[in-house]
Amino acid sequence: MDSSKSEIAHDVPPYLTVYKDGTIQRHFGEEIAPASLDPATGTLSKDLLIVPETGVHARLYRPNISTDQRLPLVVYFHGGAFCISSAFDPKYHHSLNKLVAESNIIIVSVNYRLAPEHPLPAAFQDSWAALHWVASHASGGGSEAWLSAVDFSKVFLAGDSAGATISYHMAIRVADPDHNIGLKVHGILMIHPYFWGKEPIGSEVTDTARKAMVDTWWEFVCPSDKGHDDPLINPFADGAPNVTVLGCERIIVCVAEMDILRDRGRDYYERVVKSGWKGVAEMVEVEGEDHVFHILNPDGEKAVNMIKRLATFINQ
Repeated sequence: MDSSKSEIAHDVPPYLTVYKDGTIQRHFGEEIAPASLDPATGTLSKDLLIVPETGVHARLYRPNISTDQRLPLVVYFHGGAFCISSAFDPKYHHSLNKLVAESNIIIVSVNYRLAPEHPLPAAFQDSWAALHWVASHASGGGSEAWLSAVDFSKVFLAGDSAGATISYHMAIRVADPDHNIGLKVHGILMIHPYFWGKEPIGSEVTDTARKAMVDTWWEFVCPSDKGHDDPLINPFADGAPNVTVLGCERIIVCVAEMDILRDRGRDYYERVVKSGWKGVAEMVEVEGEDHVFHILNPDGEKAVNMIKRLATFINQ
């Protein structure tokens, strides 16, 4: 009997376990909800292969109504510490159905590749390729009929946790003249952003157990010699892009009171406001809740209120 099948090579609680024979056991985020018409919200969804070279798919959502009105577009990046979950996760499917119904928008939810099979920066590369696909429709060259109904002056990037981190980096890249893809981003919705750093701040100073846990997550998904001060995870580390070049007009940063990542989100918001960036920044803090509570319990009162707040941000 091969003992390597039961020997653990990496344990990344609470997300996954990697065994010495290469088997990866994910403890969350493996469930899949089919694309469908959701009778509760009237939201229609479908799945598309959008980057054939790497097998990146997306789930598209739109209101199931006929209208001549052009709708805002949200490009959404799911969370999961870069190593679990998907655009097809039932929890995300339920939450995004609600966001479409509340906001009257079209969503492209990107199913980027995960670590450890595809270590970072693969997720960022996939997300950038997905934006290329979206941008092809802004110039009239794309073939997806649902995007013909998009108002490309109202494009938003959004995500929770790791997805919020991706949305931030995509907005920085879109503004870089060397990466011009012909897509203007109007705003970013950053929900419980997964930012981090070597030196603890705020509650991280005393909550050493959760600080160590998040340290472990990042070390697992990103084999970087810069560690927790890699610019991919720390937007204020040496070598990180200047936040003043953020390629959008508006941002909203959402944090949760009980979240170990809360202080990083607050710090990011405060530094952006003080940076000289010319846009408008908003912050929302939800008391008594923890990380991505709106995904885990999308029917709860505070989750419903947060979806309404995000809808207001999109449509104001």
